[in-house]
Amino acid sequence: MDTHKVGSDTTVLADSLEVPGIGHMPVNAYVLTAAEPVVVDTGLSLADRDFVAAVGAVVEPADVRWIWLTHPDKDHTGGIFDLLEAAPHARVVTTFLGAGEMTTKRPLPMDRVMFLNPGERLDVGDRELDAFRPPLFDNPATVGFYDERTRICFSSDCFGGPMPTVELAESGHANDLKPEELRAAQLLWATIDSPWVQVVDPLKYGVWVDQLRGMNPEIVLSTHLPPAVRMTGQLIETLTMAPDTDPFVGPDQAALEAMLRTFQPGGLATA
Repeated sequence: MDTHKVGSDTTVLADSLEVPGIGHMPVNAYVLTAAEPVVVDTGLSLADRDFVAAVGAVVEPADVRWIWLTHPDKDHTGGIFDLLEAAPHARVVTTFLGAGEMTTKRPLPMDRVMFLNPGERLDVGDRELDAFRPPLFDNPATVGFYDERTRICFSSDCFGGPMPTVELAESGHANDLKPEELRAAQLLWATIDSPWVQVVDPLKYGVWVDQLRGMNPEIVLSTHLPPAVRMTGQLIETLTMAPDTDPFVGPDQAALEAMLRTFQPGGLATA
């Protein structure tokens, strides 16, 4: 993991996963050092990740007051229970659906949950965070937020895109790629993560895009993209192209069998 600041009081806890044939997928969590510190998502559900230690490099875990769970997929919830233990005064910000989905894995302690829906606000002491539904998402519990004080938009999975190297995925910025390369990566991710966008009503979809355009954030922070600074117009234009992008078609059985033939005997079992 790589830890670095973006903006005056926001820190990226950057991780990644290699996806064969796709690239290196950023998996970011964030720490917002507001008067009541906020941790946004809690990283990968992998045994070798010490998420609490990563948070502790930015803020004392016991001082964390809010854990904003943008949605309860496993790449967002890896350290949530360890962090709840280390941050005894923290509450998890999620939705009715988000808390319900967690019960199929490991239930959240409901006395430490706060339901917050799109259109509502969270007071974190020195500012209020505006909850909204990003235009692209893969989970119905998804809620991002906009911090008007810093003009940073936390967009969850929206705007994601695989990077060509692990260095770019964990330590880079979105503008490290050429505009056409970034657009191709983001449209690929849109078709993989939000395949419904290709059958959506364009007018209704446009309303969600316009809501985000109206925020006019200076910085966009996605779970699956390096920080995007002063690139909002370019990112919005890419969003408008998503419904007309060709659907993603993954490898078929013949491709899987060809891949398996390249493994050394016993290699699959020990990988």
